[in-house]
Amino acid sequence: MTDASILRQIPAVPLRGGAVFPGITTTISIGRRRSLAAAQAAVESNGQLLILVQYDAEVELPGDDDLVPVGVLATVRDILRAPHVGVQMLVELHRRVDFKGLGATEPYLIGRYVGLEEQPGSVSETASVSETTVGEAVMIQTIAYLEQYADTLGESNQQVMATTRSKQTPGALADYVAGLLNLPFDLELELLTTINGVERLKLVLEYLKNELKIAKVRQKIQTDARESAEKAQRDYMLREQMKAIRNELGEGANDLIEELRQKIEAAAMPEEVHERAVSELKRLEYQGQQSAEASVIRTYLEWLVELPWNQMTEDNLDVVHVRQVLDEDHYGLDDVKDRIVEYVAVRKLAGTKMRGAIINLNGPPGVGKTSIATSVARAIGREMIRISLGGVRDEAEIRGHRRTYIGAIPGRIIRALRDAKTRNPVIVLDEIDKVGSDWRGDPSSALLEVLDPEQNHSFADHYLEVPFDLSQVIFITTSNQLSTIPAPLFDRMESINMLGYIEDEKLAIAEQYLLKKQLAGHGIEDVDVTLGEAALRKIIRHHTREAGVRQLERHIGKVVRKLAVKVAAGETGPFEVTEADVAEFLGPDKFMYGVAEEKDEVGVVTGLAVSGFGGNTLPIEVSLSEGNGRITLTGSLGDVMRESAQAALTYARANARSLGLTPTLFDKVNIHIHVPDGATPKDGPSAGIGLATAVISAFTRRPVRRDVAMTGEVTLRGKVLAIGGLKAKTIAAHRAGIKTVILPKENAKDIPELPERIREDLNLVTANHLDEALAIALLEPVGPPFSVESNGDDTGKPPILPPMKKNGGGERPLRAETREPGLQPRLEIRKDA
Repeated sequence: MTDASILRQIPAVPLRGGAVFPGITTTISIGRRRSLAAAQAAVESNGQLLILVQYDAEVELPGDDDLVPVGVLATVRDILRAPHVGVQMLVELHRRVDFKGLGATEPYLIGRYVGLEEQPGSVSETASVSETTVGEAVMIQTIAYLEQYADTLGESNQQVMATTRSKQTPGALADYVAGLLNLPFDLELELLTTINGVERLKLVLEYLKNELKIAKVRQKIQTDARESAEKAQRDYMLREQMKAIRNELGEGANDLIEELRQKIEAAAMPEEVHERAVSELKRLEYQGQQSAEASVIRTYLEWLVELPWNQMTEDNLDVVHVRQVLDEDHYGLDDVKDRIVEYVAVRKLAGTKMRGAIINLNGPPGVGKTSIATSVARAIGREMIRISLGGVRDEAEIRGHRRTYIGAIPGRIIRALRDAKTRNPVIVLDEIDKVGSDWRGDPSSALLEVLDPEQNHSFADHYLEVPFDLSQVIFITTSNQLSTIPAPLFDRMESINMLGYIEDEKLAIAEQYLLKKQLAGHGIEDVDVTLGEAALRKIIRHHTREAGVRQLERHIGKVVRKLAVKVAAGETGPFEVTEADVAEFLGPDKFMYGVAEEKDEVGVVTGLAVSGFGGNTLPIEVSLSEGNGRITLTGSLGDVMRESAQAALTYARANARSLGLTPTLFDKVNIHIHVPDGATPKDGPSAGIGLATAVISAFTRRPVRRDVAMTGEVTLRGKVLAIGGLKAKTIAAHRAGIKTVILPKENAKDIPELPERIREDLNLVTANHLDEALAIALLEPVGPPFSVESNGDDTGKPPILPPMKKNGGGERPLRAETREPGLQPRLEIRKDA
């Protein structure tokens, strides 16, 4: 019976995270209880121990599937205990065996195995001539590569190499060399389970080749670094010697130092800055051009000499010329133009003692905020630099990075002045309301110094670390809404609202500016093109709905492109675009123009709202249905607007009898208030008068005039309180074709500030109490007041809505918890399951 057919079992120790190979004597650390018991049992018997290897080092008690099917038969020579190392066993590793599974696990692991026969491939008498030749060749190559690898690492050992040359078979040599190298675990497992000796040695040889390449590259990098350091040291010594020789000859500093010194003298810096520049130049001269800090100092000095410390452009202080340029570039915008003309007039009288202006232009997109700033620079004769602040979150964008950081540069303000080459440009800080903040700092806090006339004469950038005078700069900031601008920052600016254009202004802008711009932009400015007034009004009314003219310009460009196609095809014109042609060029109408509603309806009111995109009409709908007093509010309403709806309902309850209603009716009716469109969030108290009117109209069956819009906050006593954004709201009403606007009496003082066309076309009615608004807005009833008993008998009554079901959508039904007649229900938001 051969050794390969005899099944034996002896104590076993599984290794974690590495493998061992036959032919060497080594120490193995023991940490687990069963492993220590197995080693002790082996010592007490004949010393034989089966060394196994785990696939996963995290497994505490391995099973058959967790162990490599090839083990190593070993003899335990001794068990060593050291205070800092733990328990180790000294083992002599003999040969590979075929692991057949565990026989027991307590008190230690018992491993079963059978012997393994060495496969052909060894250099022996039984091997063929070809196998012997291949094996010898691989052995010679392996020994040669091992010697090169050891020499490259500087770890050559004569005793190790002698032992290596003494190995007689490829398998023995592969196992010995594998024990010397720090192999990856996957390769160790492959070597352990490969029975053919030549194949094992080929794997070791391939690994040695790759490691030798890496070692040579590493050696080359170290050699280059050492030679570079030696060269730098040699260059430094030579440089010092050259400096000494130059000093002896009376020659000056090198050309770069002299060039920087001349630039410093020519820059006309303030005394403090000049001293700092000279000090840094001396540091550069002392340290030499090749030192680590030389490039940092040189870059710093270059920034200092390139800044316009004393360069200023001469302002054109002709007031008539300035106004003429502003009128040429923009239609309307008289508030902005007047402010710039005032600045020029005062500057003409006060001279350079006057500081630069800090103006904020606030308004919806497309009204010309950024372009008017460009016109201001052209009118005065100054350079203009635009800095976009949208999405800026790093304070260093404004103040710069300190020079301790690699790649540090000044902030955007200083960079803008360098590019303008003058210290009195017009700097446009675009989208200042969209500045963010995070862990890198708050840019809006850094802007406090920039935009403060009392501080910006000595603005300190973190990179420069010297003051720069910004007092002669005209800062023009733009924003879409003021609510997101921090109060301390807004307090430093003079804000001018640009709330949008009425139809006549858009018409004039299109005729005088937009059409000419689009014709030139599409290369047909020489072609006779006429865009009639009727066609322009159709585009404005039925294809755009905006406060500015951006969409209008886009649609005019679309029309011009259609004409450009005709010109490119050979037509010469002239071309006249009529109202009938608009549909052909732009497609069907996208918006309805005229009154907000098609007819006078019960429970439907046209409110007015304003946002960062200008004013707009706000339809409010109220529907009643038989129920238990539940109130539903939909349309993405905010908390303030929900409270306004509750106040409107409370007023209707409190005045039920004067309105011809039964007080108990409110406990028998479900009320649904909806404000389209539902996807747009809405909030604010100014819809209170509209909500109250819609509720009262629904209960009293009195239709609301479709040509009336209203805005105002309503109290529980029915008083109408003042609101903001009147100009934007009235422009929106005019755009929608509204004829009468009801507004709070406290806002009567704002009426003279409205555009003249608005005051002429709209009937602006002020109201101090809700009753006054109801008298104007409500018509005669179309039937008796709403009641549960008669619900559905009259086709003119408002539709009955079924109770809302629970859902996870946008509705947030409000359930009335109190049921006693005559009492105001307490409203609570019902949370959906």
